[in-house]
Amino acid sequence: MNEMNARYLPLDDEQRRQLHNEVHARPSARVRLPALVVYVAVLNEGIGREQEWQHLKRLPGHADLALDQLNGNFLRLRCDGFTVKWERHTEFTRYSIVQPLPAHATLGANSPELASHVVTGTEWLRHLPGKTVAAVHLGMLKADPADPQQVALAQAWLGEGAVVGSRMGNTTEGLPHSSVLTHFRMGEDGFERILVLAPADTSEARAGRISQRLLELETYRLMALRGLPVAKALSPVLSQAEAQLADITARLERKDDSDQALLDVLVSLAARIERATAEHGYRFSATRAYDTLVRQRIAELRERPIAGTQTVGEFMQRRLSPAMATVEATSQRLTSLSERVSRASALLRTRVDIATETQNQVLLEKLTRGQELQLKLQSTVEGLSIAAISYYVVSLVMYLTKALNKLGLPVHPETVTGLSIPLILWAVWRLTRRVHEKLRQSEP
Repeated sequence: MNEMNARYLPLDDEQRRQLHNEVHARPSARVRLPALVVYVAVLNEGIGREQEWQHLKRLPGHADLALDQLNGNFLRLRCDGFTVKWERHTEFTRYSIVQPLPAHATLGANSPELASHVVTGTEWLRHLPGKTVAAVHLGMLKADPADPQQVALAQAWLGEGAVVGSRMGNTTEGLPHSSVLTHFRMGEDGFERILVLAPADTSEARAGRISQRLLELETYRLMALRGLPVAKALSPVLSQAEAQLADITARLERKDDSDQALLDVLVSLAARIERATAEHGYRFSATRAYDTLVRQRIAELRERPIAGTQTVGEFMQRRLSPAMATVEATSQRLTSLSERVSRASALLRTRVDIATETQNQVLLEKLTRGQELQLKLQSTVEGLSIAAISYYVVSLVMYLTKALNKLGLPVHPETVTGLSIPLILWAVWRLTRRVHEKLRQSEP
């Protein structure tokens, strides 16, 4: 934080400057017409920033490039007569080489060869770290966007294929400021071609913004389409899983199988669905995000039709929309299947809970009957215990009276013993009852 800030403001948040400067993180290039932009986007999965740094150091005059210069995910390197722009994104890295247009590639040239004329050298381009996902030769030429011959001239420059094009933007007079024409076909050199025709007085900043929008549009289109093969490959898997889930539900309704067997099958199916969600959920989310960016870039072109051709937006949406609908339908199908598996699992759990509750009820009834029998047995034992204790006490009385009789006291042992029996029985019974009462009082 500088001294002026320290005088007038509290301390900066740690991320304030980074977030504030994010709007300037990826400025568009400045392109002087006529120009050729050689653009390559490569997937950077498994490719570290250090590998890209080592490759950028091979550019002429940049052997001393520092690694920390790549921390901002954007770098523009100026070389002798051309510039190289490096941009690292989450899934891909973009390289844009802005160079003068080769002399043989002017408007009207018949499919001019461009790949071998890259100023960095073909070896440098071929060894970019990563796998190519998009490659474009963007020619930006001086011409009148309103020229009725532009489609025929563009057809020759682009090569075979139906030309798609539109006039772009509005000037202060309400007229388009440039035209874009392409055929969205990949040539034998692996590049597709886009041609931009703009007046000679087009500023370098505007030309740079045009190139950035068009190149981003094509890159995001291709990245959005990466979800389509995944959706197609997943479709038969989902069909099989849906059929299996329907079979499980029918078996659950008929009660033909044991709960454990159904649970094993259902858990296996749920695991497969969750695995598919974990593997492909990000791809489907990314596809939706890229499709949104494609629509935004098309809107930013502010297209106007060229007679006899489809606009870029119409062509792209007619081809892209079915693919995006397929991806979205597959994503929703996967989510719906996961929810249905969860509902089937809940039904099975409910059935298992009811069966368990029934078993518990039967077990409880058995325990209750056992306790009742035990209580009756205990009462019987208690009766026998009273009789046994009374018998021993009566025997003691008998021995006592006999001893007293031997000592000469006028006591008849049999009479005294017989008369004491009811009293002894009552006393033992009463003592037993008092023990029971104390035990009941001690219970919580």
